[in-house]
Amino acid sequence: MIDLMGGLVVHARRGARDAYRPIETPLCAGADPLDVADGLLALGAFRTLYVADLDAIGGKGGHDAVLGRLVARHPSLGLWVDAGEAKPEALARRAAQGPGRPVVGSESLASLAEAKAALAAGGGPLSLDYGAEGPRGPAELHADADLWPDEVIVMTLARVGAGQGPDYERLAGIIARAGGRRVHAAGGVRDAGDLHRLAEMGVAGVLLASALHDGRLSSADIAAFTG
Repeated sequence: MIDLMGGLVVHARRGARDAYRPIETPLCAGADPLDVADGLLALGAFRTLYVADLDAIGGKGGHDAVLGRLVARHPSLGLWVDAGEAKPEALARRAAQGPGRPVVGSESLASLAEAKAALAAGGGPLSLDYGAEGPRGPAELHADADLWPDEVIVMTLARVGAGQGPDYERLAGIIARAGGRRVHAAGGVRDAGDLHRLAEMGVAGVLLASALHDGRLSSADIAAFTG
């Protein structure tokens, strides 16, 4: 997972985006998105890269040109992109033309009607976003699993970069209601122990960042899940 802001990869912490700074990582020199992606792929055989385009989410432009170069460099890498897109035409355009597969973030949706239209157009994963205050976006979307697509991300922003562990209770509740949908966990993974526990719960995938950059997950740890 990488977070983009101002042309660079930034270190996300607890969803406080105003405080994000360019990432410092042993995986590469600097915070250039292509270099960071290269470093992540050298560490593990990841098949999908999740990108949060924070400038686009905040209505301050976006990074599609950078993402296009990333796709050109790694054509076999799947790309999931949350660019804050909620309009059906924007989601349909990304789904058809790229770069990346659109992620519909609940925090970007103003109403249930908008959520239904966005999910119908995008054809990609839904990110159920949770801040410290609770669910973000339409309450009905969080409550009614029948509205969810086949891929769901549980994004607990207060756990991102916090080293406190995943939100196991919330994940368990969503998995219980998901009806066979693939549920992905985002926020709080500390080590391989968390990965094993999430797998045992039935989590289909995990969005990782901090634990990769600070060395708490090794190549061997990653290979156990990607090999």
